[in-house]
Amino acid sequence: MQFIDRAKISVKAGDGGKGKSAFRREKFIPKGGPSGGDGGRGADIVFVVDRNMNTLLDFRYHRKFKGKDGGNGDIKNMTGANAEPCYIKVPPGTLVKDAATGAVLADLTEVGQEAVIAKAGRGGRGNARFSNSANRAPTFAELGEPGESKELLLELKLLADVGLVGYPSVGKSSLITAVSAARPEVAAYHFTTLVPVLGVVQTDYEKNFVMADIPGLIEGAADGAGLGHDFLRHVERTRLILHLVDASGIEGRDPVEDYYRINAELKKYSEKIASRTQILVANKMDLPEAAENLPRLEALAKKEGIRIFAVSAAAHQGLKELIDYVGETLETLKEEPQEEAKEVRVYEASFDAEADEDAVTITRNDRADFIVSNKALEKLVAMTNFGNDEAVRRFQYIWRMKKIDALLKERGIKEGMTVHIGDMEFEYRE
Repeated sequence: MQFIDRAKISVKAGDGGKGKSAFRREKFIPKGGPSGGDGGRGADIVFVVDRNMNTLLDFRYHRKFKGKDGGNGDIKNMTGANAEPCYIKVPPGTLVKDAATGAVLADLTEVGQEAVIAKAGRGGRGNARFSNSANRAPTFAELGEPGESKELLLELKLLADVGLVGYPSVGKSSLITAVSAARPEVAAYHFTTLVPVLGVVQTDYEKNFVMADIPGLIEGAADGAGLGHDFLRHVERTRLILHLVDASGIEGRDPVEDYYRINAELKKYSEKIASRTQILVANKMDLPEAAENLPRLEALAKKEGIRIFAVSAAAHQGLKELIDYVGETLETLKEEPQEEAKEVRVYEASFDAEADEDAVTITRNDRADFIVSNKALEKLVAMTNFGNDEAVRRFQYIWRMKKIDALLKERGIKEGMTVHIGDMEFEYRE
C-alpha cells in the first residue's frame, strides 16, 4: 500500500432544522396560541482515531464530508430530530490543521480519541418560542443555523518507538530489512526511500518494538532542503534515535562530521528532538575502510556520552547485540508526555441576537460596497425568513438596536449604495 502522510479535505457540518410556524386548532380550544416547534441540531463533524488505519490513503479518493441536517420543527410544539454526528476515521498520529490559518485544531494520538472539528448549526426556533405579553401570536419562525464549513489539512506523524536517522545511503533501509519484516526499496543511489517505513522488531518471545526507517536527512533540512520537514515531522514521535553513519566513508563524507551535521539539523528544528536519547550505529563495518574510522567514532561516542555499536546491516554482523540493547533501553525510558490535543468544544449554541455584544466592523470592498461584519448579525441573516413580514420587522428592530445605520453614515454611506451582511446584500435606503 502506498504511504500517504498528507491530505487536504473539506468538511461541512449539518445545518440546523427549520423552526415551524403553526397555531393550535383543536376542538374546544377557541383561542389556541402558537404551537410551532423548534428545528433539530445538525450533525457535528467528529474525527476519531481508528486502530485499523495506518495511512491517509482513503482521503485521496474521498475529500468532501458533509453532516446531515437537523429535522424541521412541526406542529404541536414538536421538535425536529437531532442529526447523528458524522464520524471521520483517521490513523493514530494525525494532526488536523485549518488550511486557511494553519492553526492546529486537534492532535490525535490515542486510539478512540475524538475531536469535534466542525460544529453543527442549531435548529431554528418555532413561533411558539417568540410568544410574549406584547406579541401573543407571532407568525414567524427561524430558519436553521448553518453548520460550520472548513478546509482542512491532515498530516500523519508516525508513531514509532525507534527512529533511524542519518544521511542518505548510510544503510537505514538495509538495517530495518535485516531486523524486521519491512521491505523498503534498497538501491545504490541517494533518496531510495521517499516515504517512511515501519517495521516491528522482535527482541524475545514476548517483547517487540516499532522501528521507523525515515527518509534520509541532509544539511539544511530544518530549512526545508532535501526531504526537509517531510523527514523531521516523523522524528518527533519516536522515543529513541538510532543515528546511523557510514563508517567506511566510501561516499566521500567524513562519518564524524556527518554525526555533528545531522544533530545540528535536529537541534535547529526542535530542541526537544535534539535532546532525545541517541545510539550511534557505525554501519558498513564489513568494508575495509571502516576499520580506519572506527577509533574516531568510538572517541566521538565517549565524548558525547552515548553508546556505539559497530555493525554491518548487509552482512548481518552485530545486529543482535544492537537490537537487544535497544529493547533494554526502551524499557528504561519513560513515556514522553504528549501535548494535549486541542479539543473543539461541543456546545448547544444559545444565540440571542438582541443580547449579543460582539463588536460591529464596517469595511469596503473593491466595488466600494459596504460590508457589515458581526457574528450575531450574520447568524441572524442566515436564520431569518425574509419572506415573512413579521420576521423582517424583527430584523429591522435588531438592526436599529445595534445602531448600524449610524455606523454606516459615519463611514459615508449614501442612498442607493449596496450593503453586505453574510450572504445577503441589499440597497441602502434612508
